[in-house]
Amino acid sequence: PTSAGALPSRTARPVAFYGPRHVERLELIGRLQDRGLRMRAIKELVDRIESGELQLNEWLGLEEQLQAAWVDDAPQVLTLAEITQLVGELRPGSLAELVRQGFIVAHGEGRYLVHSPGLLQVAGRLEKAGISLDVITGAWKIMQKHMQKAALELVGLFGERAGEGFGQGRSLESVAEAFKELKPLGLESVRLIFAREMEQALRKLVESGEATRIERSKRRRGRG
Repeated sequence: PTSAGALPSRTARPVAFYGPRHVERLELIGRLQDRGLRMRAIKELVDRIESGELQLNEWLGLEEQLQAAWVDDAPQVLTLAEITQLVGELRPGSLAELVRQGFIVAHGEGRYLVHSPGLLQVAGRLEKAGISLDVITGAWKIMQKHMQKAALELVGLFGERAGEGFGQGRSLESVAEAFKELKPLGLESVRLIFAREMEQALRKLVESGEATRIERSKRRRGRG
């Protein structure tokens, strides 16, 4: 059974049955399974709750903070008219290019699955500024690769220091509060750090003379 290992042994009776303790455990295991936890994690969590080391309500509060979305940018199925509202008037070939680059996926009957309406809107503005969709896609892949690594390392750091430098106390409630405050401030930190790094990289581009070579290359392509 899916709850194997998470339940205590059954009461020894001529006809084996689950007593009240088993029923409570089963209900708790079901709730935790519904939240996507694996059985090994469920067993550890149930054991800590039953030993009094952990309060279920506190853990559920922390879990709610950890599972909550950081941005309101859920996938949507949109019509062509709704996509146009997001990105503006599409030039000939733009729709096919959006599909090819993975921004949208055909969903049948003139509808499209948009993985990130927010990023699609940004892509539309960047394209109108003269940046092609394939360059935008390449840039985002670079950002996603490094941001994914950074996010994993940050989660590891926060988990390691939970209650001892991350959160004002050792309670799960204080850790949950720290994660709550981290969302807006973390996003602002990313914006500031990215801006500083781009400033430095562009300054080095100018100082190295690469900017001049870019201009010469552009003129040669223009004459060709």
